[in-house]
Amino acid sequence: MSSLEEIELPPDPERVIVGLRDTGYEFDTAVADIVDNSIAANATKVQLWLAADMRGSIRLMIADNGDGMNRDGLINAMQYGSKARPNAASLGKYGLGLKTASTAFCKRLSVISRATGSAMPLMATWDLYHVAKVNKWSLLLSDDCDIEAIDLLNEVATLHSGTVVLWEKVDRLIKDYVDPAGGPAKKALKAKEEALRHHIAMVYQRFLDPNDDRERNVEIELNGKAVEAWDPFQVKLSELVAQDTIETELPDGRYASFTIRAFILPRREEFPDDKAAAAAMLSNDRQGIYIYRENRLIHGADWLGMYQKEPHLTGLRVEFSFDHKLDDAFHLDIKKSQIILNDDLANWLQREFLPAPRREANRRSREGQQKQISKRGEGAHDTSNNNIRNREAAAGGPRVNIADPNTGEAVVENKHGTTRLKLTITSAKRPGEVFVQPVDGITNGLLFQPALVEGHKAVQINTTHSYYLKVYVPNLNRSVTMQGLDSLMWALCVAELSTVQDITATMFQDMRYEVSRILEKLVETLTEPDVERNVA
Repeated sequence: MSSLEEIELPPDPERVIVGLRDTGYEFDTAVADIVDNSIAANATKVQLWLAADMRGSIRLMIADNGDGMNRDGLINAMQYGSKARPNAASLGKYGLGLKTASTAFCKRLSVISRATGSAMPLMATWDLYHVAKVNKWSLLLSDDCDIEAIDLLNEVATLHSGTVVLWEKVDRLIKDYVDPAGGPAKKALKAKEEALRHHIAMVYQRFLDPNDDRERNVEIELNGKAVEAWDPFQVKLSELVAQDTIETELPDGRYASFTIRAFILPRREEFPDDKAAAAAMLSNDRQGIYIYRENRLIHGADWLGMYQKEPHLTGLRVEFSFDHKLDDAFHLDIKKSQIILNDDLANWLQREFLPAPRREANRRSREGQQKQISKRGEGAHDTSNNNIRNREAAAGGPRVNIADPNTGEAVVENKHGTTRLKLTITSAKRPGEVFVQPVDGITNGLLFQPALVEGHKAVQINTTHSYYLKVYVPNLNRSVTMQGLDSLMWALCVAELSTVQDITATMFQDMRYEVSRILEKLVETLTEPDVERNVA
């Protein structure tokens, strides 16, 4: 006969509690996990204080005027894998965030809480040194609370229930400095504070914005200064170009829905002022999908592995909102910081929803980019034009006369005889711009073509070609480089006119097409420049 023995095998306290410090939390994400608990406890005010004393010891306190906890509630909250909240829509999800988020950065976590109708708060503490010493899951409970935490609790929740989360023995926030209270350490801590301020402003935007009726209002302060909501979509200035609400049936027969909206922000020069443009944080790393669970941002901004970030999509930001019913479908992780899309949803996004907004954002960006190149690049070819004018006679070349200005037909006389060609015949767009003329587009996407500009043999250069963008634009302010590039293009066109015959005219056209195509391929891996910076 076989026997079955049931053995209770609790994990080693020190190894587990220390091991759970390495769950991969970023500081901002960890703090947000604690603020989630405040909001779940119906707080209307949350205050955060991040500071270091004269010895460089860092303390973080997060206080709220939420429901607070009695003895049993406090013990449950401090238990790893605490009991689920009755409200499934709560921002807290797994019962681990408070502990794992905190001990990812500190070795002593205390929670001081006062329940409704109670005058006396209680303090519960996980001290990792104590756990290691006694080798037990030993939670310390006391009515002798931290004085500073009590003062903050009384300020935030005067004669009211509330909670303070306190981090002490913070060892993983900033690196060790020779002088832990000196200037470099203070600067590093200040940088953490500013990054945290923006993270909170973005994550809890719908709670912080009094004009956003999707969620109740919560006031949040960091080091005595109110955190103001940051809207990644800048809805008052951007354009909503696509939206959809999708309803789906869950395995248990219930229905749930998610909403998706795509916004295109104005280009920097289209914002009403510099302050508005700065507030929008127009940068390549801000494009992508922003994912909200229960009106709280949990992930943003990227394309969830579906696309790479591209400079021409800087202005495209997509809002994806769902509620707790879809947690399992979206594989929400323990930190509530990312989701994994199932194949059906990823395919729908790539094939049905995102292509049109991406095309439109790309079109607007390139159109705006061309305006910027034209505006900022004015005069960039003047030195080249002057140089060629002074050496036009020495360079030589064929005689080219206009046969029919209406059809663009010209007569070319070179050493091989006389040939009638179709040429672009035009006037100068700027004074003196008669040898090298930048133009916005050439038929068939050619990089360059010969032309007659006010009777002079000239080259037109296509500013929409990727070679111009990636090679010319970074050098618009470099006179010698511009003269070298322009002289080469002009020389190619004059050489074509000097050797062309009726039987070779089509061959020269094909050659220009092939050169343009090859150059387009060769510059594919070159970095696309920031037009505003490079042509300023």
